[in-house]
Amino acid sequence: MRHLALALSLCIAAPAFADEGLEARDIVARAHQAAGGEEWVNPQTLYMEGHGVFFPDGGHQAVIYEPYRMWRVYPEGKDDAHIADGRVRIDAFREDETVFQLAFDGENTYNQDGLVPGGSASPEWSNSFGFGAIRYALDPEYTLHRLPDDYVDGREVYVIRVTDAAGGDTVFSIAQDDFAILRVGFQTPRGWHERIYSDFFTNEGDAWVQPGRVRLFYNGVKANETIWTAYRINEPMADQLFVLGD
Repeated sequence: MRHLALALSLCIAAPAFADEGLEARDIVARAHQAAGGEEWVNPQTLYMEGHGVFFPDGGHQAVIYEPYRMWRVYPEGKDDAHIADGRVRIDAFREDETVFQLAFDGENTYNQDGLVPGGSASPEWSNSFGFGAIRYALDPEYTLHRLPDDYVDGREVYVIRVTDAAGGDTVFSIAQDDFAILRVGFQTPRGWHERIYSDFFTNEGDAWVQPGRVRLFYNGVKANETIWTAYRINEPMADQLFVLGD
């Protein structure tokens, strides 16, 4: 009787995941459309601003970096999702003082003091780059595999492993109800890295859908989160913007 009761309880508690017979490519294609379609899949540039919540000593005490800004020039293609490409710059400030600056100009990496060794493969980027794999996931050089369904923040998700042309794996969790991209995970030199996306918004007239909150985890522990309050897409960005230092 006890075994029967346990079996019944497991049946009742089992997640009722939707399975519409969707293949991995179908799910990714719907995620592309939900994120903004062509405007999101093939952007030229992106600027974001807001504030960052960091835990610099690995404890529970938070430090707010504001303003927190990011500039991005997107590449035309991506063979390896886990190295820097295109151009990118991140600025963090606290009480009008620079906390850090980090930039990649397409060849070299810089911080607020100038050139950093390692270029596109430097640790500054290998710990961070990976989300872009989803934009190129339908390219013929990429392969997709549907993994067991899961939950993110209580929402049922499809889980897709994207393997890029260089053989690197990135795992995406895509909402079953509206196909929003809610989570990404990949291996880094710091360990297993995950980002969870929520609080989506869009500008009037844009197809682009922007996550307003991004929570970043390494090995299951939250390292920081970013609250994005504004974004602009496809504005010109000067090359010199991505070169830092004297």
